[in-house]
Amino acid sequence: MSSARVFRGIMRDLEEGRLVPGQILAETSLAAQYGVGRNAVREAMQHLAARGVVDLSRNRSPTIRRLDLAETHEILAVASAMTALAAQAAARGYDPVQHADLIATTLDALAQADLIDEPGMFSRARRHFYRVLLRIGANRELQRLYPAVSMHIIYAQYQSRRLRGIRLADYRAIMDAVTRGDVAGAEVAARTHVEHVRTAIEQMHAAAPDRAVLKDGTTAPPS
Repeated sequence: MSSARVFRGIMRDLEEGRLVPGQILAETSLAAQYGVGRNAVREAMQHLAARGVVDLSRNRSPTIRRLDLAETHEILAVASAMTALAAQAAARGYDPVQHADLIATTLDALAQADLIDEPGMFSRARRHFYRVLLRIGANRELQRLYPAVSMHIIYAQYQSRRLRGIRLADYRAIMDAVTRGDVAGAEVAARTHVEHVRTAIEQMHAAAPDRAVLKDGTTAPPS
């Protein structure tokens, strides 16, 4: 489907840093880039807006959504609750025979992505981590709802080596609790992770209170 090709392409370009929060999406250029009609681009924009990726503000060109600090806090509040539920479910559902190797390879992929540092590689490994967490927990409602949380925009807008290190350490802590079958510990590790991300983002804003933080941790005036 033509609109699905545009949707996937924009999500991939956002993940790999070719698109950044606040960037304008020109309908004509996208139609040419993906070899589709403008109706397919408009349909993709609607799907992306529903996912919280694109801002379709009236009388303006579509843009990749850029979060202010209040929106960031709102998303993190939801992410904290959802990640805690996912981690608890995984700790309950963990079976060493079925899941030990899967967790080991998932954490190895994250470590390799951090070491190699290719565009989008750590983001893909991060997404896989959450898919594995949800798969182990086997909560179908969480599997349905979790992708709708706008963490992909937070990830794209706030990238830094420091945040990547926080994520890597925290993901290991979450999976450590999961492999012990420690439901309470998994919840604590998940909520602690989101709080670590929140603190790092607040510190970025405190260092540059009147400027928008971009994906590489640098700053630029808001549009």
